[in-house]
Amino acid sequence: MNTSQVEQLALIFKALGDPTRLRILQTLRCCSPDVEIDEEGQCRPAGSLSVGEVCCGLDQAMSTVSHHLKELRIAGLIRTEKRGRWIYCSVNPEALEPIQAFLDGDCSPVPENALVRETAAPEPASTSVR
Repeated sequence: MNTSQVEQLALIFKALGDPTRLRILQTLRCCSPDVEIDEEGQCRPAGSLSVGEVCCGLDQAMSTVSHHLKELRIAGLIRTEKRGRWIYCSVNPEALEPIQAFLDGDCSPVPENALVRETAAPEPASTSVR
């Protein structure tokens, strides 16, 4: 696994580290791929949901859902497509492949410069109570 692949996986896992984003991805992953007509009779991309449908399914504010969708899109996990005044979201299946390969046991060494090193917070100065 090269440094670029490690960085991409880190971005994906960071995006998936939020429970709301996991629910959104699961919702999009499980939406019916054969639904192609929305509630107004307009054609929609197969296997997609409108931002409003995602929002209604989560009982969250539209601004909150939009933020989470943006993070998932930046990580490459979802695609968005604007059709008229509607924005439709769907899972990007190609983005799931590196995750699956990683989980299936790609045991090649991680480049040393790709490891994130946490810096320990300085210990608070001890204070004496008299």
